[in-house]
Amino acid sequence: MKKGLNYLSKLGIGLALSALVVACSKQTPSASTEKTAQTIVYVNSDSLLSKYEYFKSIRSRFEEKSKKAQADLTAKGTAFQREVAQYQQQANGMSADQRAVTEERLARKQQELAAYNQNASNALANEEAAENEKLYEKVSEFLKKFAKDKGYKMVLTYSKGNSAVLFADESLDVTQEVVDGLNKAYKQEK
Repeated sequence: MKKGLNYLSKLGIGLALSALVVACSKQTPSASTEKTAQTIVYVNSDSLLSKYEYFKSIRSRFEEKSKKAQADLTAKGTAFQREVAQYQQQANGMSADQRAVTEERLARKQQELAAYNQNASNALANEEAAENEKLYEKVSEFLKKFAKDKGYKMVLTYSKGNSAVLFADESLDVTQEVVDGLNKAYKQEK
């Protein structure tokens, strides 16, 4: 279950990293480097995700569901272990037929527990994928409009330790403006 939570964060960052490159403006290409620099900006995806209220909300909701599912699985596993321990204590006093029936029942329960775990993990993974798709759509749609309104031809992404951008002048960083806009839109949706 914890793997899913880490995956959500990594996937969210990955989506932000790979999806934030947006070519939106219909302006004619400029020959000057200065003009090009003004039409290309970047967003720090680490900051974007850590400050975007929608992402924080879905991450929190997912963490809670994951913890609840883990607690439920732990409770079922503990109950199963008690049954196994009880059987082991009573096995010497049972007939061969009783032991065989009990062992078969315990084996079925173990399989059911494994299937329950797999189904819970799959359900969380599916929910996570759906939430990441919504996140991608929200950020992508916002950036398309943002870039068009500002006259930017391209919005690049920057992430510490995982970036194709080795250097960018801080004047090109529009992260806070994007975060503010995304959070404003999110508040209006609520």
